[in-house]
Amino acid sequence: MAATERHVRRLNESAPAATPAPAPPADPSPTAPVIEFDDVSKHYGPGNVGLDGASFAVRPGEFVFLVGSTGSGKSTIMRLLIKELEPTAGTIRVAGRDLAQITRKKVPFYRRNIGMVFQDFKLLPNRTVYDNVAYALQVTGSGRREIREKVPDILRLTGLSTKLHNYPDQLSGGEQQRVSVARAFVNHPPLLLADEPTGNLDPETSIGIMQLLYRINRTGTTVVVATHDHTMVDRMRRRVIEVSQGRVVRDERVGSYRTREQSTREFGALLRGDES
Repeated sequence: MAATERHVRRLNESAPAATPAPAPPADPSPTAPVIEFDDVSKHYGPGNVGLDGASFAVRPGEFVFLVGSTGSGKSTIMRLLIKELEPTAGTIRVAGRDLAQITRKKVPFYRRNIGMVFQDFKLLPNRTVYDNVAYALQVTGSGRREIREKVPDILRLTGLSTKLHNYPDQLSGGEQQRVSVARAFVNHPPLLLADEPTGNLDPETSIGIMQLLYRINRTGTTVVVATHDHTMVDRMRRRVIEVSQGRVVRDERVGSYRTREQSTREFGALLRGDES
């Protein structure tokens, strides 16, 4: 069975429906979307719109950048995907499962099949690198033998084999983010979400983190990265979905951070400013 097919099956089986009636199984084929947003809106209050009729789909095994200015809706999409927020309107499906069917009680089980990487790392400060990564396995019920096998493997993949006994405050920012990535991937989730993973890192370290995410993507895991890092987006040339004022305004299979038209307009504005 292909890696992407196994991953879709895991996501589909991770969260039972709220009602006792069995839902029809999701299409496990690699071409069936792993993420579907169908006319999704999220309103935080009068005049405060997070998303406004956003629609897009992500296929298993894709590497997708979500780009846009601060407040454009990128983080809202991420928070909706992990059910930290509920949509005001529209439908969100993950591996064919309508997220509205997942009760609050079942949300932790659903999230176990999603890896999450944050800008601020969110590591446990009083635990070593090894224990931070092992914790992700412990909460899913993995036994000691499995943990002893998996944690060293993922630390080798992320270049942290010599740091397993270090605490977070003994690591550089880039090393802390590698621990965050290792923790997110140790269960080999079908879907990995990264919200501004290079936001606090220098350019050279950022390249290493993106290369690591790309290697993870090559194993079959679907990767979605919300970012302001135009250098990385332009360098990697992956699919780009641009969000502006809560709407999807651009979706390019092989894209850059800005379109040629946007770059031309910005350059023209810069020249006009120089002349004034």
